[in-house]
Amino acid sequence: MIRIFRLKNIISIKDFEREDIEYILNEAYKLENIAKSKEVSEDLKGKLLGLMFFEPSTRTKMSFETAMKRLGGDCIGFENSGSSSVSKGESIADTAKMFEGYSDALVIRHELEGVSKFISDIVDVPVINAGDGAGQHPTQTLLDLYTIKNEIGHIDDLKIALIGDLKFGRTVHSLSNALGFFDNVKIYLVSPPELRMPQEILHDLDKTSVEYEEVNTIEEIIDDVEVLYVTRIQKERFGDINDYLKIKGAYIVNKKMLEGKDLIVMHPLPRIDEIADDVDNTKYNKYFTQAANAVPVRMAILKTLIENNPK
Repeated sequence: MIRIFRLKNIISIKDFEREDIEYILNEAYKLENIAKSKEVSEDLKGKLLGLMFFEPSTRTKMSFETAMKRLGGDCIGFENSGSSSVSKGESIADTAKMFEGYSDALVIRHELEGVSKFISDIVDVPVINAGDGAGQHPTQTLLDLYTIKNEIGHIDDLKIALIGDLKFGRTVHSLSNALGFFDNVKIYLVSPPELRMPQEILHDLDKTSVEYEEVNTIEEIIDDVEVLYVTRIQKERFGDINDYLKIKGAYIVNKKMLEGKDLIVMHPLPRIDEIADDVDNTKYNKYFTQAANAVPVRMAILKTLIENNPK
């Protein structure tokens, strides 16, 4: 195992190697007690995390804040572009350079793909991509892998179904890329024709040992998988509301279809109607555990990047 995490920035999961992923997952495991307030840490005492959230977020922003504070640090920032000077015409570059002066690391969420990479090229502190348009969401992928490893016991030899919006869903793009680092993985891609996985992601998978298959229904694959990774149909990604309404509710996972199955249900949240409420109190529900796992994983990321890259 590598001793020092080699990346300064976390922009795309494609920048990782398997050893980098395993490093973060192992570090997250060590931080579980601190994440659950059973122990106290001052590892990042006196450090500040800059949160630049140009796009709304609940779980991602709150979990980064929680992670930083659990490690004894603190946060500054904004949660939408309207509450920053960007709304007055300031460039993103100027805003980022200002934040660089105040912070030990930056977390960026933006509706446009590539903004995090752009900012990482002009500042000297570590930059973490917390979601850019329909592009990547690498820290979500790391907590997804952490959940799979904890709940299933392995990532090699995994059989997983990615369900719903595979075209615009940055979480499934990043997760697909990450699974390419592991052995003997089979991915079932379950989506309407209009929301199929982009060709560039499939091309990336073709370069790995991952086997994948595009299917139309959950019923076709439910007996063959260990994980149902469900995503919502993202209304905000549609230019025409009628196109969204045609597809909304195309895939709904409920308790009845899961009975007798040996699998778990995951979801990056927020959900709308794609997982019925009757799944919540079953053994299959791991989506709230998945959300909680964001804290130790993002703690591991922040601790590693800030300690490895002091100002």
